[in-house]
Amino acid sequence: MSDPQPAWQEWLNGLDAPRKAAAESLRAQFSALGLTDSVDLIKSEVLEDLPQLARFVLLRSLWRGAIDGWTDPGSLDQLPAAQRLLAAGADREDLVRLVRAVAYEAVFATLDELDAGGDVNVSGVEAGWVVMESGEDGSPTGRVLSGLHEDLLTMDPSGRDGAALGQ
Repeated sequence: MSDPQPAWQEWLNGLDAPRKAAAESLRAQFSALGLTDSVDLIKSEVLEDLPQLARFVLLRSLWRGAIDGWTDPGSLDQLPAAQRLLAAGADREDLVRLVRAVAYEAVFATLDELDAGGDVNVSGVEAGWVVMESGEDGSPTGRVLSGLHEDLLTMDPSGRDGAALGQ
């Protein structure tokens, strides 16, 4: 495998000062988040003005909280139905796999609806929505986070693209 550093440096050197600073800042932020192979995301954000860092943070947060949060000790114990199933002899690991799979499907369906921007089954209603990146102060940047449902599976922190869900 070749060292990506020379290619990265060559790409950086071809940028104007503001874009170079933005790229270096993004690389530091992605690195702080534990993502070391972020070059494609950085290039996309800098050159295409797509909010890749915001996408990464949102999708990773959904995996850690809504999906993988069910692996935390005691998480099943807060659900009366799970308590009953466990008392009846159900395998705890099977229940964890089940609730993680259901959580994944719920998150995916929610992101799909958000990506749609409106209810396609309702005509004559002029209401919709958009998911947008915000700055540190919470104000919208104007950059839309679209296609979130498309990338959810690839954001599996285990690196297995959801292969263990429900199995």
